[in-house]
Amino acid sequence: MNYLESLILSILQGLTEFLPISSSGHLVLAQHLLGVKKSGIEFEVFVHFGTMLSVLAIFWKDISAILKSFFTKIFKVSELGTNLKADENFKLAVLIIWASIPAGVIGILFEDKIETVFQSPKLTSIFLMVTGLILISTRFAKNNPEKDFNFVSSFLVGVAQAFAILPGISRSGSTISAGMLAGINGVKSARFSFLLSLPAILGATILKTKEIFEFSLFDKVPLLLFSALISFITGYIAIKFLLKVISRGNFSLFAYYCLTIGLIGLIFLK
Repeated sequence: MNYLESLILSILQGLTEFLPISSSGHLVLAQHLLGVKKSGIEFEVFVHFGTMLSVLAIFWKDISAILKSFFTKIFKVSELGTNLKADENFKLAVLIIWASIPAGVIGILFEDKIETVFQSPKLTSIFLMVTGLILISTRFAKNNPEKDFNFVSSFLVGVAQAFAILPGISRSGSTISAGMLAGINGVKSARFSFLLSLPAILGATILKTKEIFEFSLFDKVPLLLFSALISFITGYIAIKFLLKVISRGNFSLFAYYCLTIGLIGLIFLK
């Protein structure tokens, strides 16, 4: 992989990781349509690390408050029930862990089968169109500004994230949509989705990092750091942009893009 190919894929990863248009789907289609290919698992690890840093940069105050609350109160077993009701940051930490379970289970049990799906641009195109339909469904969501996430709604978002392991099913699109369809407003749903992405990205990064150490990658470090930087910058821009779009009630507009790209993939890719 050269720097131009790295630039293309890193921009794709950074923008599509958080915009509701499926990063994995775009990378699969880019490989087949543009002839651009990744050079191994190390690229995937570094660009995901870059996008994780973009979430940390934007939500650092929220994340630090959540971590501080969680680690100071989790060991007070007798007060857990009280803390869940009285401390929103502690409750949010517990809900994020709870919502992370479905994707973790699916990823571990079906990793090999999911990998085969990543080789099919046709299936990826179909899943992109499914994402479009999911986004359109948010037009029928009831927006309740007072409603917050609970164990039921957060688990539904977690199930949506589990399905987003499939290429073409947008993680941000499906999780934000699940929150909105559960009656929670778009901005709150987006915030929960982005915070929920951290355990998922971190877990995947840790699992894949062990594979990196099996190979000598010192000559690739400059290129990989460049890829991480580009994905960080574009991920940061994508999050800020999406939050503005959601606050204006235009989230479902991304559906038309997904439907169009999915249809093009079905027509032109073998």
